Amino acid sequence: MKLVKLLANLGYGSRKDVTMMLRNDWVTRRDGRVLGPDDSAEHADILVDDEPLDPAQGMLLMLHKPVGYTCSTKDPGRVVYDLLPPRFRLRNPVLSSVGRLDRDTSGLLLMTDDGALLHRITSPKAALPKVYEATLANDLRGDEGPIFASGTLMLDSETEPLAPGVLEVMDARRARITLIEGRYHQVRRMFAAVGNHVLTLQRLSIGGLTLGDTPSGKWRLLTPGEVADYFGAK
Repeated sequence: MKLVKLLANLGYGSRKDVTMMLRNDWVTRRDGRVLGPDDSAEHADILVDDEPLDPAQGMLLMLHKPVGYTCSTKDPGRVVYDLLPPRFRLRNPVLSSVGRLDRDTSGLLLMTDDGALLHRITSPKAALPKVYEATLANDLRGDEGPIFASGTLMLDSETEPLAPGVLEVMDARRARITLIEGRYHQVRRMFAAVGNHVLTLQRLSIGGLTLGDTPSGKWRLLTPGEVADYFGAK
């Protein structure tokens, strides 16, 4: 791929902007040699303004999403892209969230510019377990676990029952729930169906991948090995 197109696709600017960057000697190799519009180089060998080039197409990152951010590019409020380098929202192909967390839900959010990988993770056939922790307004009654595990629970406005979910009681008003689906506001609606209300909700893991020690509001790239281990090899 031509250097101008590569940098433009990574969000560094329009092709005109990138051409000017190259003509102004802002793009170099790691050994200091200047790169021009007609030059080529290995991705890992390219520096822009003395900084390593952003990740190549096909990346998967994990973000510890805080409460108050939406998974959108159009929301007038705070969006998850505000937590990433500004160029990331200009990438082509677009960097998209892998499933969504609503504004009031925190926790693990995956983002990728690889459409095939996104589909593989979100496909119902993958049945990847997702673990959430909920704080509730009322004490658990004790029958929620069997109801969630039954495979017969119907939500309002739905025509198909939910796949079985696993409930782990932490204390009277706190529980973890493992799901293999990702329906709209599913955890909140499940607890509403049994007469309770979710006060706080956090996603802890997807397919065995956990937040680990990633602080709230921070992100990191997943290594190819992690992608293969948790979501299958490309």
